[in-house]
Amino acid sequence: MISVEEALTRILDHFTALPSETVALSEAFGRVLAKDITARVTQPPHAVSAMDGYAVRAEDVAAVPADLRVIGRVPAGGLFDGRVGAGEAVRIFTGAPLPEGADAIVIQEDTEASDSQVTVKESSPVGHYVRPAGLDFAEGDSGPVAGRLLTARDIGLIAAMNHPWVQVHRRPRVAILATGDEVVMPGDPLGPSQILSSNGPALAAFVRACGGEPIQLGIAPDRSEQLGALAAGARGADLLLTAGGASVGEHDLVQSTLERQGLELDFWKIAMRPGKPLMFGRLGETPMLGLPGNPVSALVCALLFARPALNRMRGLNGPAHPLTPMILGADLPANDRRQDYLRARVSLDAGGRKTATPYGRQDSSMLAMLAAADGLILRPPHAEAAQKGTAVSVLELRDLAAGL
Repeated sequence: MISVEEALTRILDHFTALPSETVALSEAFGRVLAKDITARVTQPPHAVSAMDGYAVRAEDVAAVPADLRVIGRVPAGGLFDGRVGAGEAVRIFTGAPLPEGADAIVIQEDTEASDSQVTVKESSPVGHYVRPAGLDFAEGDSGPVAGRLLTARDIGLIAAMNHPWVQVHRRPRVAILATGDEVVMPGDPLGPSQILSSNGPALAAFVRACGGEPIQLGIAPDRSEQLGALAAGARGADLLLTAGGASVGEHDLVQSTLERQGLELDFWKIAMRPGKPLMFGRLGETPMLGLPGNPVSALVCALLFARPALNRMRGLNGPAHPLTPMILGADLPANDRRQDYLRARVSLDAGGRKTATPYGRQDSSMLAMLAAADGLILRPPHAEAAQKGTAVSVLELRDLAAGL
C-alpha cells in the first residue's frame, strides 16, 4: 500500500489544465478564467454625482444659507449642455455627469427648493459627493487574472470592464461507471438480494459541484464482456471514474477486465480508511480512477483524489485539501498504519472555538452519517491516542466546491 500523499502526487502527474474556450459572460459563473481581463473603459467615464441633489460651486455655498438660481436638471444618463456660473446650481441625480463649472454636490436633504431657486442650508466642500472619473478603474487597468474561479463579483466587474465574452478552461468530461450485480438504479425493480445504487447519482452530483460534466455509463454487471463494453463508452472523456469491483473478490472484475482492454495500472491500494482498495491507471488516452464500492469510501476518495484532478484540469492551482484546525470533541484511540478520515459533527464550544466530534461508528456503508457530517477529522498513520480538547485537523465539507 502507498500513502495518501504519494497516491495524490502520482495521480496529479497525469493531469494538466484543459484548453480554453470562449463563452458568453452570462455562462462564465463557476468557470476558471484562462486569459487575464483588462478594462476596456474607464469607470466612471466622467465625474458623476454620488447623490441626488444640486451641482454647485463650493465657493458659492461656503457661507450658508445661500440662495442659488437653478438653471437646469440632469438625470442619470443625461448631460447638461451648459456651464454652472457664480450663484447658479443644477438639479442633479445619482450617477449623472457633473456639469462643467460645478465642483461639489449638495444633497437634496440640505436644501429648500422652488422651480427656479434653491436655498442651500449646509456647506459642501470641493469634491463632496462627487465620484471622479476613473474612481473604480481606468481603461487598461487589470481585472480578474487567469486561474481565478469566477464568482458573481467577478462577473459584475468583467461586465463593467466591457467584456461580453471571456476565455475559460473547458469543463472536464468525466465518465462514471458503477458496477455490481447487486445494485440497481433508484426506481427500478429491486430484487431480494439487491440494493439501490447511490454511487452513480452521488458521483455525478459531485462532478457537477466540482465544475465537471458527468457522463453516466450505467451499471455494469459482474461479467467481463458487459463491463468492458460499457467502459468503452469512456473513450474521449478526460477521466473515467468506476465505483466498485476494485477489491480482491472473484466478482471484483474491474482491474482484470480493463487490463485486457489496455489499462496501464499505476497503483492499487492506499493506506487509508475509508478507501483502501483504490486504483489508478490509464485506459488508452483516458486516466482511470477506480473507487471502492462502499458509498462512503467512494465519496471520500472522490473528494481526496478526483477533486484535485478536476481542479487541475479546470486550471485551478490551490491546495488540494485545505484543512481547518479544530478542537477534538471526544477521546480517540491510537491509529494504525492507515490514514483515517473520521466523519464528525462541527460545533462551537463555550469559548467560540470550532470543535469536531467524531461519530461513534465509522462503517463505510453508512451513507446517512456522511450526509449529516460537517467534516472529516484527519488522523495520520500511527497517530497516538488523543484526548478530548486536543488540536486536530479537519477537512470541512460545508462548501459547495467540495461537492459534498
